[in-house]
Formats: sequence, C-alpha cells, structure tokens
Amino acid sequence: MTNSQTRVRAGVAGWPVAHSRSPLIHGYWLERLAVEANYQLFPVSPGAFPAFAATIGRDGLVGANVTVPHKEAAFAACDRRTPVAAALGAVNVLWRENGLLEGDNTDVAGFLANLDESAPGWTERRQKAVVIGAGGAARAIVYALLARGVERIVLVNRTPGRAAALAERYGDRVVAAPWAALAAALPGADLLVNTSSLGMAGQPALALDVGGLPEHAVVADIVYVPLRTPLIEAALARGLRTSEGLGMLLHQAAPAFERWFGRRPEVTPELRALVEADVRAAHGGAR
Repeated sequence: MTNSQTRVRAGVAGWPVAHSRSPLIHGYWLERLAVEANYQLFPVSPGAFPAFAATIGRDGLVGANVTVPHKEAAFAACDRRTPVAAALGAVNVLWRENGLLEGDNTDVAGFLANLDESAPGWTERRQKAVVIGAGGAARAIVYALLARGVERIVLVNRTPGRAAALAERYGDRVVAAPWAALAAALPGADLLVNTSSLGMAGQPALALDVGGLPEHAVVADIVYVPLRTPLIEAALARGLRTSEGLGMLLHQAAPAFERWFGRRPEVTPELRALVEADVRAAHGGAR
C-alpha cells in the first residue's frame, strides 16, 4: 500500500460494526476507479462518537458513513446538514468542508434509486402505499415516497404509538393504522414496503398474505439478509414486481463515495454478485 493510500481514507462508524459490508462495497469502487485511498471500519462506542466526529477532516480522514446507533448523534455533531438530513433528523454520511462538519442522509436517494431500477415506471401508479414499520428507515422511506408524489401512505407498526407519531410528523397524506388492519390495507395499494426487521435472519417472519395486493403492485423490502425475504419470495410467486433490500444498500453508498472521492461509482452486476456471495458465505448460504 502506498503512502497516499494510507493517507487518504474514509470508513464506517458503528457499534458494533464488524458485520458492515461497506468496506467491501467501497473497496470495490476504489479499486475499479483507481482511487488511491482506503476504507475501514471504525468501532465507536456511543459515548465516544463526538470525539470521533471531531477527527473527520484530519490525518487524511475525508469522511465517514454512520450506522446504528449513531445516526442521531451524527446529526447533533454536524455544523450543517443537507435539507434531507435536516428533515429526517438523522445523518449517515459525514465530511468536512471549509472547516465545518457536514452531514447528509442517503437512505432516501438509495431507496428511490433501487426502486427506480427494480420497478421502472412505478410512479405511474402512486395513489396509495403501505409502509410497515415506524423507525428511522420508515422515516426516510415515507419522506422519499412523499417527495415522489405518492398521494396517501398507510403506516402500520407493531407499536401503534410510534406509527401515530411518525404519521403526525408528515401530515395529512400519511395515516397510521393498527397492526391488525395490515391485511385490510393491501387492496388498492400500488406499493408495499417493509422497513421493519421482520423477515430478517434471526428475527420473526413477516406473516402476510400478499394476495390482497393488486396485480400491478410493487413489493419492496429493505432487509437484505436473507437476500430474498419471505415477503419478496411471496411477491415473486404471485408475479408481482419487487425491489430487494441489497439494492438499497448498494445505491445509498454511491453518493457518499462521490462526496469523498469526487468520482460517481456505478452499482454493477459484478458488485451485486460480490456482495451477494459475501452474504451467503456469512449466513450459511442464505438466499
């Protein structure tokens, strides 16, 4: 490794962070685009995050991705934030510009880029979407769907109070519904999105009959371990178009790479296959 590769660097901060696939993704792009830099893991305990954030812009550290549990701490640490990050109250990309710590949230861009790629033309029908979950990911995805003109979003969560609070944050176009009403919300939905951990490896399955969705509906799941969740498998079995979680992971990384290194990377089939193989190897061949 050359001195320049050692000097210029970025990475991902989280706790824990060893499971992150960001080094694999960004390392692929650094190699393909011949950028002399490296990307590393930063295990940062919750109380240590402000001190870590202060190191960005020093000693060749051009920026960092931020993952759980630090996205709100990253927001608080910033001197300036993009409009999207300000609206979401969470930051997942940091860099320093003119001495100021800047923050962005690329979950919105990543979700939309993946949906556009997986289900081109989906915005031709955007009267109603059903979103499962009410955490940080749901906040970003509801924002994304409203920005693309979805007329009505039904938000369903296992904890009703969280869904109600998120719906109130976004106004009249978003309504909360009880968990028991999930199946009843599916008829007429143009889009169904799971933003919860249901269906993730090690978590309970999302027990949902997608038979109530219209034939034109698109089903998206932000979970990518397993690569195809039971929800995605059920949608495919019905012949519905789908948008899988791995694509969002890959697409949300691209704006950060461009921000730090000045080159816009591509989400290629080769990169997708590389990360899919890594997921399978780590999770016993999980599809």
